[in-house]
Amino acid sequence: MSIKTNPGNYFEDFTLGKKIIHATPRTVTEGDVSLYTALYGFRFPAQSSDEFARTMGFSRAPLEDFLAFHMVFGKTVPDVSLNAIANLGYAGGCFGAPIYPGDTVKTTSTVIGVKENSDGKTGTVYVRSVGVNQHDEMVLDYRRWVMVRKKDKTNPAPETVVPDLPKAVAIEDFIIPEGITNKGYDTDLAGSPHLWDDYKAGEKIDHVDAMTLEEADHMTATRLYQNTAKVHFNQHTEKDGRFGKRIIYGGHIISMARSLSFNGLANAFKVVAINGGRHVAPSFAGDTIYAWSEVLDKMELPSRSDFGALRIRTVAAKDQACDGFPHKNEDGKYNPAVVLDFDYTVLMPRR
Repeated sequence: MSIKTNPGNYFEDFTLGKKIIHATPRTVTEGDVSLYTALYGFRFPAQSSDEFARTMGFSRAPLEDFLAFHMVFGKTVPDVSLNAIANLGYAGGCFGAPIYPGDTVKTTSTVIGVKENSDGKTGTVYVRSVGVNQHDEMVLDYRRWVMVRKKDKTNPAPETVVPDLPKAVAIEDFIIPEGITNKGYDTDLAGSPHLWDDYKAGEKIDHVDAMTLEEADHMTATRLYQNTAKVHFNQHTEKDGRFGKRIIYGGHIISMARSLSFNGLANAFKVVAINGGRHVAPSFAGDTIYAWSEVLDKMELPSRSDFGALRIRTVAAKDQACDGFPHKNEDGKYNPAVVLDFDYTVLMPRR
């Protein structure tokens, strides 16, 4: 029998230094942006209005940064996480050149670490993935690690290599879009009078609003990003799995939390870094997602007085309002409602 299908890589297939060129470059369209807006109700004006974006020095409205993230991430799934049990975390993510409708994105990944787990049935694979546009300009460079099934548990374990992952992206590594300015920034049109100067480290913000996850929405979103992970689509097999149903793509929760954060962080117009993050627990259709954020740090940008940076932790919780800021309990374990703990850095205009 001739076998021409791709079963995906198992843990044994990953070797330190292996470079993977991911298939299917993707030209982003206005339709992708419209669908993304419909799925999450995204309202940040620089990504919603060409005219608003131009007042800030963009040539037109760029893609929302997590839509860019999904387009880059989705390319990696058939090769990195098709046989994954869980996407464990992110670190060292830098956003580069803005993506605009009409741009084409492609992705490569390099294996930077491998570690077999104690059960002998799975292992953790660390990769660094880089997305570039049609001009080979970096649009996103990030690290993630996933738990992947072994094809044969009797296969010997590789030498353990766990990479030294940065705790946060350094301020000197932020890539600020060329030519942007706050001179024409209109807080009335942006939806909030609160600028960088009005926030302080340690401040917590309940984003108040919530969205209920729908089966059709998360499957549409995941297909939009050409993410092919089996656990998000195949109810026939997942009914016999650990949870008995399909799991929501974790990136769907990230975008939902980012959209909810508009109420309280409306002027956080640009994500420049993903410092770290983990999907604490799975989410399923029918869950209702709430979110809150904490300002972890407030940073002045070198040689700039028009914008400042805020390091933000956004926590998403299911079926629990966030006015009590659910996170970790006294024993250090996460509150059972928490599904996402995400650490990232945004730009915000200064007065």
